[in-house]
Amino acid sequence: MLEWAESRMPHLTLTAAMGDMLPHSAMGRQVTTTEFLARHPVFSLAEAERELAPAGGRSATVERLKHHLGTGRLKLVARELYAVVPPGTAPQDLQVDPFLCAAAARAGAVFSHHAALELLGAAHSVWSECTVYSARARRPLELNGATVRFLQPPAAMRGHRGGRSFATRRVERMGRLLEVTSPERTLVEGFQRPKLAGGLEELVASAVGFASLDLALLQAILERHAVAQLWAATGWFLERTRASFHAPDRLLERWAEKRPASPQYLERGRRGGRLARRWNLIVPAEIERLGERDER
Repeated sequence: MLEWAESRMPHLTLTAAMGDMLPHSAMGRQVTTTEFLARHPVFSLAEAERELAPAGGRSATVERLKHHLGTGRLKLVARELYAVVPPGTAPQDLQVDPFLCAAAARAGAVFSHHAALELLGAAHSVWSECTVYSARARRPLELNGATVRFLQPPAAMRGHRGGRSFATRRVERMGRLLEVTSPERTLVEGFQRPKLAGGLEELVASAVGFASLDLALLQAILERHAVAQLWAATGWFLERTRASFHAPDRLLERWAEKRPASPQYLERGRRGGRLARRWNLIVPAEIERLGERDER
């Protein structure tokens, strides 16, 4: 239950504990441009203005960044989004990390689907799309052959206690803490939109590698979504991976009662497969071969 408990802690408590993530000016000392760039390999104009806090405000910040763009110390990634260029690297050769770009582009972004699988260390394959939940829309970013997509949070996660941070955890990447959906939420929302997780095969093959799953948290997530097909898909996965995640049969029986009333395909629009009768799911043959088969 550790991840669930942490996701419900007030954001201020976590931020204060991080110390160095706070603007130095807020702690009584003006941060220098060198210090700021050392701590922010990718950043937004708003972040630079807030932490550098020049006397001229936004326009002075823009002028300072223009100077460093001219010297090749910075690269303009997108409108109001900058990356620091390491010594010895030409700006045009810099490969910008899409995860850091997404976090800088949208404060409060929550990484989801295949991006979550990657940050959680479970992804089975490399994927060319990075998806984040964001309260505000933004056009996709095209970076180094990868695409960053900004998605509206699922309706089930809006207007509830915990909001966007329900069932999330924080993961460090290149000195920055990123918020990502927990393994439990990544699994459920992967079944909800499998294409964003790299497809059903990639989702199942990756999720099998999770170190553990909090079954109580899984149930709480499914209750918020309240979709029969998600109850069935998640129950089917737990049934096939009982050796790893130790789902008791009494829990699976309760979840099976919430399955669809008639058979449905595990992935909408995909035809063919075998019927998993307990769950009223038609599962593609390729997926049936993935995971650990129950030995009862």
